[in-house]
Amino acid sequence: MSQEEEARIGVYVCHCGVNIAGTVDVEDVANYAATLPNVVLAKHSLYTCSAPSQAMIKQDIKEQRLNRVIVASCSPRMHEVTFRRVVEEGGLNPYLFEMTNIREHCSWVHADNPKAATKKAKDLIRMAVARAKRLEPLQKREVGVTVKALVLGAGIAGIRASLDLADRGFEVYLIEKAPYIGGRMTQLNKLYPIGENAQEVLKPLADALVSNSKVKLLTYSEAKVVDGYIGNFKVKVLEKPRYVNEKCDACGDCEAKCPIEVVNEFDYDLSRRKAIYLPFSEAIPQRYIIDEKSCNKCGKCVEACKKGAINLEEQAKETDIEIGTIIVATGHDLYDPPKGEYGYKAYDNVITTAQLERLLNENGPTKGQLLSGGSA
Repeated sequence: MSQEEEARIGVYVCHCGVNIAGTVDVEDVANYAATLPNVVLAKHSLYTCSAPSQAMIKQDIKEQRLNRVIVASCSPRMHEVTFRRVVEEGGLNPYLFEMTNIREHCSWVHADNPKAATKKAKDLIRMAVARAKRLEPLQKREVGVTVKALVLGAGIAGIRASLDLADRGFEVYLIEKAPYIGGRMTQLNKLYPIGENAQEVLKPLADALVSNSKVKLLTYSEAKVVDGYIGNFKVKVLEKPRYVNEKCDACGDCEAKCPIEVVNEFDYDLSRRKAIYLPFSEAIPQRYIIDEKSCNKCGKCVEACKKGAINLEEQAKETDIEIGTIIVATGHDLYDPPKGEYGYKAYDNVITTAQLERLLNENGPTKGQLLSGGSA
């Protein structure tokens, strides 16, 4: 069909047994569709997806010279592929087909109001006709696929996804904005309903991840720009300066000499940490990091480090990677109540469940003990 050729649209309204026709007046909807611009044929049938109805559509395409087809029926997830095949067998480009859902969007959600459901079905078909007039034929083509994957977020879901992809032969880039992997699970105590220690469940997966040659782990990093299309993406990754390199053996000498102390966000502000710190004792990578917002660049940590692992002049760097698919496993943020809500932050003995998790954890700020008095 040339682009200059006027659209000749066929509209088919499905009863779907009583799923649609039990609420929507399908005959009225079909009659309305016949009045719309460029609609040269409008029909309703008991089951448009049935073999006789499919044969009817193919015949109408040839006899009525249809160059667009609209089916108003169930969800495109169920039968869009079916009807695209039908119009292709009828001689049309399969992408000159439009489908609109008047079952889930009309009859099922407005079963108590048939008039409104019928009116909405007419509205949806009118919009489908307007869209169908602007459809253009598309051609399928095969392109090469980059057999590499990007996983955003190194919580328990991102770690598991990365390991599964690696097992299937993919090279994997795992990007985590925090300076450690494990996500929220690292802050938990016991896991429901199994009752196991969260770290004991997480550790074998984390160890398997860092030892897997197919997984490149980038902590304290973010994906800044994503370009391309499925199968061939180009991603610009920003690796923020950690100021402590791989020579670090987590001895803690730097932390002992650091004069700056701030609240520890990992413990939900229940404890304090230094400007150079290890996020938590089991952190992976097992390497210190400098909080540039609180660090005064006094250099005492550099003097204390016997390994020469600290560089206060380290700069952020950008890396371009090419991948074929992306998994987003960015997890969740917890609700932070405003001061005074249920007494939170107004009274020392009002805490969140997340803070309770840290207090109950044997590696938490109170080593698993509930203590009376103010916060740490």
